[in-house]
Parts: sequence; C-alpha cells; structure tokens
Amino acid sequence: MISHPSRHCTVELQALPSRIGQVRRILSAQLRYWHLDPLIDRATLGVTELLSNVHRHAQPDKTCTVEIELMLDRLTVSVRDHDPRLPEVSDADPLATCGRGLAMVAAVSESWGVRADGENGKVVWFSLPTPAVASRPQTPVRRPQPVRRFAEVEPVAVDHAPARSAVVG
Repeated sequence: MISHPSRHCTVELQALPSRIGQVRRILSAQLRYWHLDPLIDRATLGVTELLSNVHRHAQPDKTCTVEIELMLDRLTVSVRDHDPRLPEVSDADPLATCGRGLAMVAAVSESWGVRADGENGKVVWFSLPTPAVASRPQTPVRRPQPVRRFAEVEPVAVDHAPARSAVVG
C-alpha cells in the first residue's frame, strides 16, 4: 500500500532485495515530485542501508514500513519493523563489506536515531536538511527570447547566373 499526502509518503513492504530497489525508485520519484532532487542520493543510500538491516537481522518477519516526511526545512526517512531488538553500531573496518550500514547512515545524514515502537518493534530514522529552494513555491522561470537583428542573420547564397532552358527533343 502506498499513500501520497502532500508532504508524507508511506510504503509497506517485505524487506527483500527486489523490494529494496522498488523503494529506492519510489523515494527518488517522491523527492523529485517535491523538488528535492539534491537529496536523492543520500536519502536512497540511507534507506537502502536501513532496509538491508531489516532484511539481514529483523525477526520474526521482514515486514516493515518506510515513511518519508517533509517538514519545513527537514526531510525525515524512517523504517519501522517488528523486531524489538535495537541495532548495535559497530566499529567496523572502513574497508569491510558489511557491518557499516548505520555508520554510513550517520555519515550521510544530519542526524539519525532509533526508538522503540512499543513492545513489538522499533523505528530507525535519519534526517536531511532540505535545500532552501524546496521551501519556496516552484514557479516556472520565463527567460526572454533573444531578438535577432538583421546583422545577425546568416547571408544566403544567391546564384546570379542567367537561367538556362533545357530543350528536350
């Protein structure tokens, strides 16, 4: 189920590799719709890491909800799952191929955190500052068309030779 109120988007899914790619595309499209294109790379990287953690670690199931919310000057992306265990941030080797997800989320975001969601789950979130352009209404900019002056027109070659008539016989 996907809902798209004006500044809020929620996607429910199973955190499977094929679904993670779909959520990345949904998130990218939603940010383009909100004119937040500069945030797409960081937001999709962050949500990929959070969904990958659900896929690898969440118990008893992989069902989760991704929520995107734009409030004033901040975009918040959160992932809610049914596993009450809170994630642990490890001091993984920077060249490691796994175990760096939350460190990467911390690196690309302004802030991030985890909160318990009752006894049946948790929410991991991160926020990004929005560019100043997103807070202003988007109006198309009309650029004046340049006026062509006579001197700017390219000359056309004209053949001044007398016309020849062909006789067919």
